[in-house]
Amino acid sequence: MTDRRRTIPDLIAGHAGLALTAPGRSGLDYAGLAAQIDRAGRQLAGAGIGPGDAVGIVLPNGPEMATAFLSVASHAVAAPLNPAYTEEEFAFYLDDLKAKHLIVMRGAETPARAAAARCGAQVIELSAGEAAGEFTLSVDGTALAEAPATRNRPEDTALVLHTSGTTSRPKIVPLTARNICASAENVAVSLALSPADRCLNVMPLFHIHGLIAAVLASLWAGASISCTPGFDALKFFAWLESERPSWYTAVPTMHQAILARAPRNREIVERARLRFVRSSSASLPPPVLAALEETFRCPVIEAYGMTEAAHQMAANPLPPRARKPGTVGIAAGPEVAVMGENGEILAPGRTGEIVIRGENVTPGYLNNPKANAENFTNGWFRTGDQGVMDAEGYLTVTGRLKEIINRGGEKIAPREVDDVLMEHPAVAQVVTFALPHDRLGEEVAAAVVLAEGATADAAELREFAAKRLAPFKVPRVIRFVDEIPKGATGKLQRIGLAEKLGMTA
Repeated sequence: MTDRRRTIPDLIAGHAGLALTAPGRSGLDYAGLAAQIDRAGRQLAGAGIGPGDAVGIVLPNGPEMATAFLSVASHAVAAPLNPAYTEEEFAFYLDDLKAKHLIVMRGAETPARAAAARCGAQVIELSAGEAAGEFTLSVDGTALAEAPATRNRPEDTALVLHTSGTTSRPKIVPLTARNICASAENVAVSLALSPADRCLNVMPLFHIHGLIAAVLASLWAGASISCTPGFDALKFFAWLESERPSWYTAVPTMHQAILARAPRNREIVERARLRFVRSSSASLPPPVLAALEETFRCPVIEAYGMTEAAHQMAANPLPPRARKPGTVGIAAGPEVAVMGENGEILAPGRTGEIVIRGENVTPGYLNNPKANAENFTNGWFRTGDQGVMDAEGYLTVTGRLKEIINRGGEKIAPREVDDVLMEHPAVAQVVTFALPHDRLGEEVAAAVVLAEGATADAAELREFAAKRLAPFKVPRVIRFVDEIPKGATGKLQRIGLAEKLGMTA
């Protein structure tokens, strides 16, 4: 196992040219980025921060969020948090992480400040410089003094994130410098990234998807990133025109919002220079994939990732290799297998739990031996996803094990129902979910957003599904909604949806 390029400073060393930019901002080259990381490291050291110290980061999306992450993860433990959290949520996460320092934008009003005061964490303010990504750090208006900095080693924790905690207390996922840099390499290699590429980042940078796939993978390849303020369907096409990216990565709901506005921006679409489009963090309905490829005239690469893997586990390959819509592709970094209930690795064609092992996989949840015992078996990490691998190694994710609907003993994978309903021309979005039922335990339900100008009723959709699904899989309850509740990263939320929609069987 080599330590080559397994820390962030080593990962960016040797590259030249533009590294970071942002709409309407001058860019930062690789020499400037390296200098910024080193300068911030000395300022952090001046505040007594070094390897092993968790630093909360609450910043708006953009180049300073990217470079703050890179700087902290080079010298300490970066803990990016969603700026939309409440004071109570900030207090929970800061306390859980034992973070004694919090970085916020200078002058920004955020409940994170009050939470930091409650937790005894020092608030450090970030002031943006002229070039995208440049910044200085201060406390109470006084710049932090500089001191000799100690860089993280490959085995030091560089990033901590929490699991979603949909069904239990969120777990802390520590990722070492080795984990995140190996994952960056995995993404860059699978996408054949080069210094000629530019990524348009629209993903939130408090989430593993944006941090690794957009930012760190680009830097591994010596490519550049345009850091937007976050996803905005109304501004996306203007960014596509001004930033001239060769690719972007997003979640399916973002892709669908982009497609909805594409007809109004045909000229910009015609001038776009996208080499490919990437999708991850949730399953991409095959009709959406086909529409994206038709719109942008480039391949759409669906990938499969999770926080515990420092993002990417599998991905469909670039042409000329085969892409199989509906699958998440082949192993793209770590080893990937399908495990049976007794811990045995299953043969192709058999359904079980998807498991992974490799250099990008977390060493284990922090302070949670029970979760580690449950999630690691014979050196494999159990993803909690159900899936099947074909003879060529292409993996199909059939659903989260916790999301499988148990209708009176009949097991239904919600994604299978989603994919069928998405084939109906009137359906724009759908999420199939479990609806509590007195007799059966759970019933199959679906929340549906109709396409603009389209009409359909529940009976029509049930009839459509019944021609393609076994009777027990057909949703008994269909709720039409204007919008399906989403999580902070734009992923549609399946667990708990019945309660959110006020539905009972």
